[in-house]
Amino acid sequence: MTSTTTPDTSRPDGILRLANAFCDAKALLTAVELGLFTTLSAGPATEEEIRKALGLHGRGLSDWLDLLVELDMLERADGRYANTTGADRYLVRGQESYIGGFIERSNRNLYPAWGRLSEALRTGESQSGSDFGAVVENPRILGQFINSMDAFIRVLGPQFIEAYDGWADYGSVLDIGGCRGALTAQIVKAHPHLTGKVFDLPQMEPFFQEKVAEQGLDGRMSFHGGSFFTDPLPSADIVVIGHVLHDWDREQRGFLVRKAYESVNPGGVLLVYDRMLDRASSRQVNLVVSLDMLLVTEGGSEYTLDELRGHAREAGFASVTDQPLGEDDTLLIARKAS
Repeated sequence: MTSTTTPDTSRPDGILRLANAFCDAKALLTAVELGLFTTLSAGPATEEEIRKALGLHGRGLSDWLDLLVELDMLERADGRYANTTGADRYLVRGQESYIGGFIERSNRNLYPAWGRLSEALRTGESQSGSDFGAVVENPRILGQFINSMDAFIRVLGPQFIEAYDGWADYGSVLDIGGCRGALTAQIVKAHPHLTGKVFDLPQMEPFFQEKVAEQGLDGRMSFHGGSFFTDPLPSADIVVIGHVLHDWDREQRGFLVRKAYESVNPGGVLLVYDRMLDRASSRQVNLVVSLDMLLVTEGGSEYTLDELRGHAREAGFASVTDQPLGEDDTLLIARKAS
């Protein structure tokens, strides 16, 4: 099987392998786009059966399928292809564990933008072709974006809930920039004494109502629409900002932390998680995400814990602690005096 370690860049073949790593990625992105893993969830299939099911020409098909075998995304036995355990669990559309929403967004948005990295580095400008304002005005594209955010929360949400041990001390939680409430729904289901609030752009509300109905949480969660730069935030004992601050520049991040401080009830806490740049074990992958922000936002980037601690102290929080969260995130806990 293909090695998952960084190629040996002391050798020319290792440098070339690294330079062409995008080929492996595009093979997987295309498999999700075409619905290969969803098709194979019904059972193993021959190359010809796959060709017909996906409406493909046939040229290059066997090489593509065999590459996915080498990448441990497919298995091959007796001339038939089948999903690996991971592909079957996480890449079959319609399953609760599906994380392909983010992969679909990567294929549609990030992959083309990375092809213009040199232009982004020359100009400092986004290369995604549309700002978020355009996204939220198109229900179809907004739905795709929401699916990608849900894919993150399916994985990170349970880890976040387990990482923070103070839920029992409070009665309400607010997720700022909480999309359609996927994380808040997980929190209030795990801790039924809590009421949940979500603050996001008004266009998110129909998707929020859909999530509330789907999860049977009517009366336990409420939506508050607006812009967190210009509109007042609702108050809560626990305020969460997750994968939001990296969309903005340093000054804007400081503004949002100060605004969140006003939203936290006396004695409450602010919980911030992001792909911060301090963890040695995840520095490489988080630098990639920071470059994603260069390519798809006007001023965003990942940032350090020191920067965030400074914002929290300037806002007035009485104490600040932090801890690793999941594989690549860091959680900051800022407590407000009573």
